[in-house]
Amino acid sequence: MQYELRKGFTIGGLRENANMTFDSEYQPWFQPPSFIIGPIWLVLYSMLALSFILLLSKRQAIAKHNMIILLFSVQLAVNLLWPSVFNSAEYLISLLMIVVMVIFTAIYAYMTYEEAKEVSMLVWPYIAWVSFAGVINLAYLLYA
Repeated sequence: MQYELRKGFTIGGLRENANMTFDSEYQPWFQPPSFIIGPIWLVLYSMLALSFILLLSKRQAIAKHNMIILLFSVQLAVNLLWPSVFNSAEYLISLLMIVVMVIFTAIYAYMTYEEAKEVSMLVWPYIAWVSFAGVINLAYLLYA
C-alpha cells in the first residue's frame, strides 16, 4: 500500500492522479469523465484557498480559530494523500479518508458560519464533491 504524496499537487489541484485513472476495469456508470475532474478540482482548490485566506484575515473575530485552522489543515493533508491510496486499490482506507475529509470540512463550515459566512459557504461545494467522490469510492469498494 502506497501512502506517498507522489509529487503532491500543483496550483489548482492539477495533481498526478487527479483524473482518477484506474487499473480496475470496473467504473461506476455515474463516474464523471476523467477530463472534467481536473478542472473541477481547480475550482474547488481555488475556493478552499480563498476560504482559508479569508479565515486567516478574520481569525481574530472567529472563536476557536486555531482549532478551525487545524481542522482545515488535517483535511487538506488527507485530501492530498487520498489519490495515492485510492489508486493503489485500497478502497476501504480511501473511503475512510473521505469520511474524515467530509466531517472535518463540515465542522470547519459549521464553526465559521456565524462569524464569517463567506468562509463557510466557500467550502460547501467541496463538501458536496468529496461526498460524491465517496459514493464513487464506495462503488469501487463494493464492485471492483
